[in-house]
Order: sequence, then structure tokens, then C-alpha cells
Amino acid sequence: MKNKLINNPDQHSVLSAQNLKIGYTAKKQHTQIGSSISFTANTGELIAIIGVNGAGKSTLLRTIGNVQKALAGELHIRNKNISKHTPQELALEISLVLTEKIASKNLTVLELIALGRQPYTNWIGSLSDKDTNAIQDAITKVGLQDLKHKKCYELSDGQMQRVMIARALSQDTSIMLLDEPTTHLDLYHKANILKLLKSIAYTTQKTILFTTHEIELAIQLCDKMLLINGKDNPFGQPCELIEQKHFDSLFPQDTVMFDASTGTFRVKK
Repeated sequence: MKNKLINNPDQHSVLSAQNLKIGYTAKKQHTQIGSSISFTANTGELIAIIGVNGAGKSTLLRTIGNVQKALAGELHIRNKNISKHTPQELALEISLVLTEKIASKNLTVLELIALGRQPYTNWIGSLSDKDTNAIQDAITKVGLQDLKHKKCYELSDGQMQRVMIARALSQDTSIMLLDEPTTHLDLYHKANILKLLKSIAYTTQKTILFTTHEIELAIQLCDKMLLINGKDNPFGQPCELIEQKHFDSLFPQDTVMFDASTGTFRVKK
């Protein structure tokens, strides 16, 4: 696999986790889903979070986005513990695209993308020239110029996903988090969305983390990958994870085999 990265001296750590333990707390009872999660994400990197169903991918993403608290461990944004950031500070650092259906599909594409500017607007929500420019820039980067006046309910799944990416982009945060951004899309549109995210990370130097089941596409397109396996949760460049045989044990080998020479999975017949 020829996806070795050339170290960029201009890259610096934006997000890091040390021995993170994730899960839920209800009625003072902790339910642990994952532990021993450590990684460092730099500027301009596209990072996939992968693992089998129920491994805790979405829980980790929500924890990074401060939607739910970590059970233990350290999570830092620019070397500052996430718990020390105010909600306003986090809204300026992290944009989050979850899998929940939006409630306001009556909005136009332009109106929905404009909601990304809420952390910057005044109490009546009026847009400044800077806000308008950020919205237009997001629309252009994601290629939605011809759709911006359409209602969201008129869009296909792929188009809607691009709108949600544009909304996060208009928020102009250093970190973008996306939960399963290619769900319900065919292979062509899956590849298109991931190529778009890679382009955004490279051209804007934003740090983008996303959960996915599209492991083979992630191997080809991502700078780094975090494999949630319930044990050591390896993190690194795809070629490193392949060389260290981490994909070999991701699924039961009596059903699915990983071919290191092609970076693909094969069903064992």
C-alpha cells in the first residue's frame, strides 16, 4: 500500500485523547463501551474511526463532540482539557454532523447551511458580511450552487449529506466530526463524499474525524485510522495498520479474510 505520509512540519496537534474510557451514565451507574483509547489528530488530517457494530464508534464521536462525557481519561483540544472549554468555545472549535434526521426539512439548502453560523451571530441571529461570505464559501466548496434554493425535502440522500457537510463547514471550526456520513449511499456517492472530505481537510487544514463501515475506502483515502477493537484500539496510518496485521483480526476469520496486498476484505467460501 503506497499511502505513507510525508511529515508536514506545519502540522500540529489539534485534538488528543489519552486512555479514554467511553460509555453512558444513568442513575449514577456507569455502562462502559470502550476503554484504552488514545490518539493524536493533527491539522489537515482525515481520520476514520472504524470497528465492528457496537464497538463504540458513535459513542466515541459523541464524547469527542462533548455530547456525552467520558467515563475516564483525558481529552484535549489544543492541549486544553475539553472540560475546561465553555460551550461557546467548543462551538467555535468543533462542528458535529450526527445521523439523526433533521427536523426542519422545510428549510432551503441556503437556510440550513446558514444555521452553521449560529455561534457567531448576535441574539437576533442577523448575519454579518463575514457570515454571508462563510456560507457562500461552504456552498462553493461542497458544490451546491445549483441546489441552494431547493427545499431540503427535495434532495436525495447524497445531496442532503453534502448540505450537512456544508453546514459544518460554514461553522468554520478547526475540527469536524461526522457520524457515518456515507450511510444509505451507493459506492459512487460514498467515494465522492469521502473524497470531498479529504479535499476539505487538505485545502482548509481542518481536522476531520468520521465513523464509517467503509473500511476499504477509508484505507485508500484517509491519513490515519483508529480501529476500535475492544483491546488496544490501534491508531496510525493505514499502511502501518496493515503492516502490523490489525485488520486481520477485525472480523472472525472463518467468514471474512483481509488481503494485505490489495487492502480489501474477502468472504471466505
